[in-house]
Amino acid sequence: MTLFALIVALLIEQLRPLPAARVVDAPLKALARFLENRFNDGQARHGAIAWWLAILGACFLSALAYFVLWHFHPVLAILFNVMVLYLTMGFRHVSHYFTDIQLALRMGELVRARQLIGEWRGRHHDQSSSSEVARLAIEEALVASHRNVFAVAFWFILLPGPSGAVLYRLARFFEKEWGQRAGSAEFGDFGDFAHRAFAALDWIPVRLTAAAFSIVGDFEDGVYCWRAQASQWTEKASGILLASGGGALGVRLGMPIQESGEVLERPEMGIGDDADADFMQSTIGLIWRTLVLVILLLALLGVAGWVGN
Repeated sequence: MTLFALIVALLIEQLRPLPAARVVDAPLKALARFLENRFNDGQARHGAIAWWLAILGACFLSALAYFVLWHFHPVLAILFNVMVLYLTMGFRHVSHYFTDIQLALRMGELVRARQLIGEWRGRHHDQSSSSEVARLAIEEALVASHRNVFAVAFWFILLPGPSGAVLYRLARFFEKEWGQRAGSAEFGDFGDFAHRAFAALDWIPVRLTAAAFSIVGDFEDGVYCWRAQASQWTEKASGILLASGGGALGVRLGMPIQESGEVLERPEMGIGDDADADFMQSTIGLIWRTLVLVILLLALLGVAGWVGN
């Protein structure tokens, strides 16, 4: 049933991408503002209380709804899982940037590619070379595939009903909304717990995704880059994904880039050739092979459970 719900949700999302900014992010931003107004006094412990209220409430309600629907009919519970997965996961709502950038680079439209990567990342890349644009697009795609698909699937499988998917999606949202503002003068330490909680929840999934990248790509280089390079990246989880993904693809990621008129120094991730539109196509293949691997593993677990019974 878990495998069926995942496949159906992914198919629906491929055919009809979710307008996440309007359907998901807008209500969550309203909830975040509501909690901030009532709990944010700059103290970490009040940020933790607000986080737990939101997370536990949403996870409990989603699990309760699932079991109530299962009591009436299992099909209703499965449909509910599909709906929640459709709302919490999906790569398509960001992959249009990747596709458009790849097409622009193949057509030689560097100015257009720079504009698209700037919109995707929320920064200016008016002086970036075509290789830098391709490199940044690959980096964004590797991280997005993990956080929008593989990590959500991990927690969905682990916890009852759709509560795991809800847990990860909300934790990721509050990390972006609160955690990344922690320590600022106007926000204080309110977001400190959200940052630490998401890092803890992502610890196992990010390593499983990195291992899967290596398995479906160049295993030796993927593991080597993961072990030798990941710790050099400022954000450890992203460093693991970029190092293993770059090694598995045989492409060099990271490295200095032109950003907002300045040179941003970054360590090298991965190994091999410079990024280009062809490596962007290889990235799509790596992500799809990883997804197939996840589905096959779930199918084998399901068969093993059925045989055991």
